Amino acid sequence: MTPRYVQPEAEERYRALTRAAAGTVVGLDFDGTLAPIVDDPEQAHIHPDARDVLVELAGQVRAIAVVTGRPARQVLALGGLEAVGTAVGDAGCELHVFGQYGHERWGSSARRIVSPRPPAGLASFERELPRLLRDLDATDAFVEEKGLAVAIHTRRMADPDRALARLREPLTALAQRHGLGVEPGKQVVEIRSAQMHKGLVVRRLADDLAAEGLLFAGDDLGDLEAFAALRDLGSRGLPTLRVLSSSAENRTLEDRVDVVVPGPDGVLDLLTRFARDAREMDRLTRR
Repeated sequence: MTPRYVQPEAEERYRALTRAAAGTVVGLDFDGTLAPIVDDPEQAHIHPDARDVLVELAGQVRAIAVVTGRPARQVLALGGLEAVGTAVGDAGCELHVFGQYGHERWGSSARRIVSPRPPAGLASFERELPRLLRDLDATDAFVEEKGLAVAIHTRRMADPDRALARLREPLTALAQRHGLGVEPGKQVVEIRSAQMHKGLVVRRLADDLAAEGLLFAGDDLGDLEAFAALRDLGSRGLPTLRVLSSSAENRTLEDRVDVVVPGPDGVLDLLTRFARDAREMDRLTRR
């Protein structure tokens, strides 16, 4: 699958990143990026080719990080990421998982989840949520409790997009009364602490791992902060590449990225190509 470069300088950014591959950190969203979007979030298993692609990539880059709004324990299970982490480690690379937008952390070396306490206000928000959904005639919305957050999905409702538009403002108002942040997504509104987002995770990865390049692939509004962080880091001279895993629902995000690929298949094809080109670049420079 050929990637579509949507910025004039995007191809040169890709080439610069391949030259910096050995010091590059690759960040990846999970849903819609490594796993196809499905009606039941509990059935969103990782793409069957992802393990092999990530292991191949691990031989060429400094680190790989999965950055997701899901709880870390859940995405470890859905992605089989503990086994992937072992294989990635054997290739000389570390696999990091940042769950709940960075509140939870797991690494393939330490193999334990580090998690804070739930944010203040979340318990009282959850107590008031059922009444709000009843008042809005939205009791058929699927409420996903994440421990550090709660997500209200409209994907199973009769008209998911219209239902989301109807729920967004009242949910935002309720969240703000309890001092919580709001993260809209594809037919979902997530309520969580306002103190962490994917952009902060990207900056932490860049600093903590002394990244010499950054690639981030995502598919949703929850990835905008990560794309913005890469734009800022790129303006300071760091090689970066912003990749959108595209669908009919997220075309409005295309002006925030460098490259557009068709869903998880396209993401994995791009990562495979990047690993191959980085390997060839390294071979040429060693001559």
